[in-house]
Amino acid sequence: MTHFGDFEPLCHQVPSYPWCNLFYRQQLEHHNSSVLTGVSADPASAPVGVNPVCGIPLVGHDSSLANIANIIACALSIIIVALLIVWTSRRRAAVGRAEFRQFLVLYFLTLPFQLISTGAFLQQGSTALTVITAIHAGLVAATFWALLGNAIIATQVVEDGTPSAIIPFDFFALAFFVATTYIALDVAFTFTHTFGPSDPPQNLHSIPLFVFTSIWPGASVLSLPRLPVSVLTLLAPPRSSAALLYLLVMAYVVLGILNEIRPMWYFLLAAILFVLSQLDYFLLNKVICNHASHKIDGSFVATVLETAAVTVLYFAWRSITEDSWEDDMYYPR
Repeated sequence: MTHFGDFEPLCHQVPSYPWCNLFYRQQLEHHNSSVLTGVSADPASAPVGVNPVCGIPLVGHDSSLANIANIIACALSIIIVALLIVWTSRRRAAVGRAEFRQFLVLYFLTLPFQLISTGAFLQQGSTALTVITAIHAGLVAATFWALLGNAIIATQVVEDGTPSAIIPFDFFALAFFVATTYIALDVAFTFTHTFGPSDPPQNLHSIPLFVFTSIWPGASVLSLPRLPVSVLTLLAPPRSSAALLYLLVMAYVVLGILNEIRPMWYFLLAAILFVLSQLDYFLLNKVICNHASHKIDGSFVATVLETAAVTVLYFAWRSITEDSWEDDMYYPR
């Protein structure tokens, strides 16, 4: 029976699931050799995951080139998002420019950490991989706050770009980052035993980590009794949090306040791409890994789709904002 907060099905069934790095270190810390079996028994060659049914061996083992497909996808995504940041900065008069740019910067920062935490070129259980994964988790939580924060700013409940908007925006982004990173580190290293170790060890259990890395971003697949991962994944998109709230608020802004229809298609397309990225990650990831003989997995497809969703969000934001202030100045007579 799978309980709320158990990562065991994900770490076993989903290749390159980054948060499993934290539990791998936890099991090493507590010498739970009975949990780390099969391909996970030897940290020198173990793939990302905990006893994964399919995984990419550490670079250099079994002719492994690491998770090369996702590494390339992340590298290309970094270039694309960097361009989006530059283009956003040039739209000086656009509503929410500073806040949307911060969202893009946070997503930009997640990419190199994702590249490393799922790249299969740092040894499982190593301090470096564990800390990088914890920071990655914090950045993901902060990124989805920034996404929701942009929707709040779009309602103009506070004036964008002012201290009354920027200070709370940055405060909550920092709070999500610090809280999630600390929880992730405590799960891995069990500094205080507040958030770990898992009991029983084989369940890889942590409700706080599950909430911040799965429920909050919008991909909860383990809040139900044990079902095939494919079935649970199909139930994930409706259980979204930040992503779903963002879409609902932006629908209110675009349709209710601006009385526009065309920009809403951008937001719907971005939502579809995000959902497809999650379905690929949980449904096709293992299939691609098996058919590719453990050389690549489907994480690169999810990365491409997520970056595509962010790119569409840029065009959606652009479609409802002004490029620059009016050139005509008013001079009183």
